[in-house]
Amino acid sequence: MPSEQWTHPEPGDGPAAVAAQPSPEQVIAGLRATSEGGAELTQLLTPEGERVPSPQFDKYVEDVDAEALRGLYRDMVLVRRADREANAMQRQGQLGIWVPLLGQEAAQIGSGRALKANDMAFPSYREHGVAYARGVDMKDLLGIFRCTDHSGWDYRRHGFHPYTIVIGNQVLNAAGYAMGQKFEGKVGDDDGEATIVYFGDGATSQGDVHEGFVWAAVYDAPLVFFCQNNQWAISEPTERQSRLPLYQRARGYGFPGIRVDGNDVLACLAVSRWALDECRHGNGPVLIEAFTYRMDAHTTTDDPTRYRLSDELEEWKLKDPIERVRAYLARGGHADQAFFDKVQAEADTFAADLREYTFNMPEPPPERIFSNVYAEGNPVLEAQREEFLSYLDGFVSAGEH
Repeated sequence: MPSEQWTHPEPGDGPAAVAAQPSPEQVIAGLRATSEGGAELTQLLTPEGERVPSPQFDKYVEDVDAEALRGLYRDMVLVRRADREANAMQRQGQLGIWVPLLGQEAAQIGSGRALKANDMAFPSYREHGVAYARGVDMKDLLGIFRCTDHSGWDYRRHGFHPYTIVIGNQVLNAAGYAMGQKFEGKVGDDDGEATIVYFGDGATSQGDVHEGFVWAAVYDAPLVFFCQNNQWAISEPTERQSRLPLYQRARGYGFPGIRVDGNDVLACLAVSRWALDECRHGNGPVLIEAFTYRMDAHTTTDDPTRYRLSDELEEWKLKDPIERVRAYLARGGHADQAFFDKVQAEADTFAADLREYTFNMPEPPPERIFSNVYAEGNPVLEAQREEFLSYLDGFVSAGEH
């Protein structure tokens, strides 16, 4: 059996661990070698909640005072609480499936809050925090996972595209949208538009992502590729997908790439603002690798204990995105226990409201499946609709006799 290279260190860090199958010791060693994301990691808040100055990125968060940081903390707590409630509802049979975001709140809230009103976001299926940041009612997300809706929000008004289930396909959609922004002259100054697209580390192995990189690069599209590297593509570690850190892939396409601490909401906000600003001024595209960790299963159909060790999860708990903001606020006297208790109570109410809505969610009428297929009326679709409804009426008539 040929050997496989399981850990790919930064240049100059020494040889990688090589084995036909990784030993537990090698897995842990690989994790510890990359636990802080390497020398190129951009970080503004350490896991202990200490502020790290950055000559390049501090200017992008000059407006984030104590009140604004409390707001980011609140965002993450509410989103996590909603995520945990939805996870529990799936286990109780109220949702068909759920895709947890536990551990990735900072990457999503930080980047989501960096977007301006005229920007557009293209999610995969895990960006519940970005949806929240874009003003989408989280109740509208639940219909997807209860299998009663495709997307219940106005994507134009919110600047937030419907979820994409096919891995990586949203990158091509986003590239086309961003190219349209460029062709229509909506870039070039402070009022320009930009697009951001979200995908995971596993999606970087998909051809759609590669093609999106190519098209965006060739046409200088105002597109931020936001890769949430949560270390696991379902059951495969990142080391089995790339010889180099993912952000370095941008070099091959001719645009900049940067790695940010995905558990640092302040750094994610700053780096995303910088990247979006580059794009709206016509200097795009940009690749951001948010170095984070999925602390729960890939979906509720997954069992992560079958492929990763508990030591790994315990180490990443020390880098929790919410706790580091809490530590910073408490240490600096910017928030007291009453504030934290108030936010938690608000989060519990938020979750209870989602639960009440889900348990009483109405079933959509059968004719709804024919709605919004085409922008204008279509005689073929109308004929199919009438035939389908007539077919259903036949069951009602039969039941009456």
